[in-house]
Amino acid sequence: MQEVYTRIWLRAHRFDAARGRGMTWIITVARNLAIDRLRARPEETQADSDDHFDAVADPGPRAESRLVALGEARRIAECFGTLEPDRAKALRGAYLDGLSYADLADRHAVPLNTMRTWLRRGLQALRSCMDGQPT
Repeated sequence: MQEVYTRIWLRAHRFDAARGRGMTWIITVARNLAIDRLRARPEETQADSDDHFDAVADPGPRAESRLVALGEARRIAECFGTLEPDRAKALRGAYLDGLSYADLADRHAVPLNTMRTWLRRGLQALRSCMDGQPT
């Protein structure tokens, strides 16, 4: 978290309010740092990951939190269902699987800028759907 705050502080001059909300920019900085960290990790073996979970006691989320998360997951799934299948697959690849735009463009056989447009418009459609606005 501290590294995210540091990056935001050092790169605040790059924020452009005309391009989006501040919170969206902050979330993007945090997400990109998290992806960088995950990609930099050495591959864990199954035994290593099992040992880690045995050593850490995780009480898990409370029932209320799980119900809220389940409701949100349903809404997101419904909103993904409103997208064209190839656009939804590209969004999942970029934001859930961490694939790069170039990888997605190759996978879907479209130019890189077309992939960027798909992802931007797909996120806009998801945001509208989640906010209850017509797309």
